[in-house]
Amino acid sequence: MKLKTIILAAFAVLLGTTAMAQGKKSFTLEDLMWGGTNYANIMPSYYGTAFWGDRLMKLNVDDVQRLADENGRKVKPEVLFTVDELNAAIDTAKVGRVYNLLYAKFPYADRSQVLLSTYDLRFLYDWKQQKVVWSMPNVRGAQHAEFNAASKSLAYVKDWNLFVRTADGRDHQVSTDGTRELQYGLSVHRDEFGISKGTFWSPKGNLLAFYRMDQTMVTDYPLVDINHRVAQLAPEKYPMAGMTSHKVTVGVFNPATNQTVYLKAGDPTDRYFTNIAWSPDESTIYMFELPRTQDKAELVAYDARTGERRGVIYTETNARYVEPMHPIVFLPWDSSKFVMQSRRDGWNQLYLFDTTGRMLRQLTKGEFEVIEMLGFNTKTKSIIYNCNQTSAINHNLWSVSVKDARATLLDNGTGVHGGTLSASGRWVYDIWSSHNIFRHIDLVGTEKKGGKANILNLMSYGSPWKDYNVPEIMGGTIKAADGKTPLHYRLVLPVNFDAKKKYPAVVYVYGGPHANNVENRWNYAARPWEIYMAQRGYVIFVVDNRGSQYRGFEFESCTHRHLGDNEMKDQLEGVKFLKSMPYVDGDRLGVHGWSFGGFMTTNLMCSYPDVFKVGVAGGPVIDWKYYEVMYGERYMDSPQENPEGYASSSLLPKAKNLKGRLQIIVGYNDPTCLLQHNLAFLRACEDAGTQPDYFVYPGDGHNMMGHDMVHLHERITRYFDDYLKK
Repeated sequence: MKLKTIILAAFAVLLGTTAMAQGKKSFTLEDLMWGGTNYANIMPSYYGTAFWGDRLMKLNVDDVQRLADENGRKVKPEVLFTVDELNAAIDTAKVGRVYNLLYAKFPYADRSQVLLSTYDLRFLYDWKQQKVVWSMPNVRGAQHAEFNAASKSLAYVKDWNLFVRTADGRDHQVSTDGTRELQYGLSVHRDEFGISKGTFWSPKGNLLAFYRMDQTMVTDYPLVDINHRVAQLAPEKYPMAGMTSHKVTVGVFNPATNQTVYLKAGDPTDRYFTNIAWSPDESTIYMFELPRTQDKAELVAYDARTGERRGVIYTETNARYVEPMHPIVFLPWDSSKFVMQSRRDGWNQLYLFDTTGRMLRQLTKGEFEVIEMLGFNTKTKSIIYNCNQTSAINHNLWSVSVKDARATLLDNGTGVHGGTLSASGRWVYDIWSSHNIFRHIDLVGTEKKGGKANILNLMSYGSPWKDYNVPEIMGGTIKAADGKTPLHYRLVLPVNFDAKKKYPAVVYVYGGPHANNVENRWNYAARPWEIYMAQRGYVIFVVDNRGSQYRGFEFESCTHRHLGDNEMKDQLEGVKFLKSMPYVDGDRLGVHGWSFGGFMTTNLMCSYPDVFKVGVAGGPVIDWKYYEVMYGERYMDSPQENPEGYASSSLLPKAKNLKGRLQIIVGYNDPTCLLQHNLAFLRACEDAGTQPDYFVYPGDGHNMMGHDMVHLHERITRYFDDYLKK
């Protein structure tokens, strides 16, 4: 096997470097984990940045400096203003102080004004005039706040009601009947379909669209808050698959008239409304609408002033599911045309439409996915975007001409790049890494000259771990269980690796939609815990099975109605690969994952009890009928429509198969994977006479936060040390 030859060749190099490694430090979890006491001392901090128009600003704690001019040329450090100058311009005794400038924003390309906040005040400071030119008191206790720079208006939610504070400081109360059960201006549909907020300003800030969510008909799931003398109920509105869901409507508030109209979308029962977008002239709202079956998405236009339904602009159907994740975006130079992201050809691509719903052209095409649309270059009339065209594990910056769909690679074509676009779209602030590069920061031009990329390196960082024993980390591909589809893996070898030894191995798994573990970023995106485990003498293996993201619709949706089946088959191909390595002890295999990965871990332990000796499942889904409507029914249909799929994917009947050591770890107040999952599994194990272990983090949700991350990973590590090393 060619791959095996390559890996074995690397062993000789590793053996030669073992002596040098002896003098280096060993990691602790306090060093490696976010939330650890020494993490900030090891991982380098880097300055903040922001564009002022096309000029790149360097944001420091004490001052703001110009870093590059509008032509992408690095300039000598030039201080525009300091934090002391700011504090001298405001009444700090009344409104507090600005303590750092790392979050400064420059909302106007043609004005020397910066937007900042103290605890009590939001204000615009003109650094040339050295004075505050506008201010607005901040709202304390807001559940959500969204500022519109064009109108200087603020939308915010307090006590479940929606308010708008206009530039003159006047508050307009949009709703009065808000409760936990009837919410205004907050995220809906449990943050599915790309939803992350509940307010949407029109381009000029004259109108505000917002969500209204009625949850009165949704079951209260009884979570408990123990931070009281007598514990109190802290219920979560949780619509389980196949059960009654909430109802959402969309309103439009006009601060000038103090009036609200609601879009006349019809009965909201068992429907999803998402990806709200405004026309440039603020006359029309566009929204994707889906039935509960999620097999059809319609782009519908509404009159923003009256709420009248103007008609369906576009329809997309799929027998499995349709999942619109992005609002349409209008061309800055032509308000009659917009760009839409769609998987209509099986891959997430960019399409050009006009407002009649006529598709003008497909702008990007191929077996790759557009990951993010950054914006437009208004001069070249092109779209700047991020995609994985060069490799499934790369994310690169591209531009595509709206006129002729000619695409151009902008960066170096390798690694994982993430960018922020300047006002005109001429420059991208690009932070990127690859498997052997920790971090580069570049200013990338979006207008190639003479066919050459215009890249200005601003900063390059070497590894922050140069003083530590770091394991060898490799990447490659294996074939999926279908015998043809390549799957990307990451292999982490033990520190001070000895090819003659036999090591225990742990498979880290997620495996579900909207996530992947292996990318061409630093160390192939290895998690800090994997480094720690390699230091303790483990081989760590990670493979992105079918069902994970950025590999096209067929790759992702082949798991539809039977979650866990194809995913486990692919993970077993990874196990075969592991066992083919002479240094892996096939009798000491472990598996660990969280959330969907917890489901996979438990499933693998119970479905293949003779393969895996030890498992740690965090926040696992156990039975999909206990999971939420939106996610669960997209990938499984409803329990009523797919009883066979729900029955076969449930882990409760498999509890009797458990042989090895399985620890389940959960947050006691998890609002995502409810306690009912793991409690039902424990009950099933008790009835079957099998013996899982169980650990709970009181007060934590679906994920552990802060220093609990250190405690969590120490617990996971100890479990493998206790039962897999021996």
